[in-house]
Amino acid sequence: MDKISLKALAKINLGLDVVRRREDGYHEVRMIMQTIHLYDRVNIEKTSEPGIKIKTNLSYLPVNENNLIYKAGRLLMDEFDITEGVSVDLEKRIPVAAGMAGGSTDAAAMLYGMNKMFGLGLSMQELKDRGVKIGADVPYCLMRGTALAEGIGEKLKSLPPMIKCPVLIAKPQISVSTKFVYENLKLDGKAEHPDIDQLIKDIKAKDLQGVCDHMGNILETVTIPNYPIIAEIKKNMIEKGAAGAMMSGSGPTVFGLFDDAEKAKQAYKAMKKSGLSRQTYLTDIYNNRIR
Repeated sequence: MDKISLKALAKINLGLDVVRRREDGYHEVRMIMQTIHLYDRVNIEKTSEPGIKIKTNLSYLPVNENNLIYKAGRLLMDEFDITEGVSVDLEKRIPVAAGMAGGSTDAAAMLYGMNKMFGLGLSMQELKDRGVKIGADVPYCLMRGTALAEGIGEKLKSLPPMIKCPVLIAKPQISVSTKFVYENLKLDGKAEHPDIDQLIKDIKAKDLQGVCDHMGNILETVTIPNYPIIAEIKKNMIEKGAAGAMMSGSGPTVFGLFDDAEKAKQAYKAMKKSGLSRQTYLTDIYNNRIR
């Protein structure tokens, strides 16, 4: 196999709780991760010239060792003494630095693709073990579907598939530093923690309204006071018929879940018109095929 074309799918967090701050500075989390049908296209091709060459449709993305695709490729090339080179053409659609694991999912696609192309014979678990060295979200992006993530996000447990529904994505024209969000998070007695266990029950029961009622992201306690536009986007989605709306990850992207495709289409049009969002997409829930 000399070339492979892969879809690198985005994720949203249906629930995000921070349990505690560890002594090493990392935060322990409990998160419900969910893959959606918004994706980057990662085209990988073998070349006779050694090394990794990346080109992309976005001029401001790094195409050197600062790109997670490069890190993933280099990790496998060094470990397996791969002398051939690879060229990667990345068609980026997932919003950048948006709380949707865009970089991590591209790295996951690179690991998966190189494993196939070069016949490395790594199992999914072995790919995940290498993925976590690149980023905490990479193992989940390899696994996909509906999952509970614990620890620093690397301990993953597969959950029954989330009920299918339309998902509206809106990213405002602001950047939010993940570091800033976690540094300013107050884990005192006043913090309102989402009920992750109840959320799991709702997912198992295929209860969309239950999921929407119990969705929660503790990081909103930092981002919304600092970036009120996030609350405005949530309000806009709810007013236009979303069953629930929430910020994904450390933001600034907001997603809305809908129980009706027509309502979702109207909300998408309204969001585009509102000027609140710089990037707006209408997609749906992605579930793994039951093997």
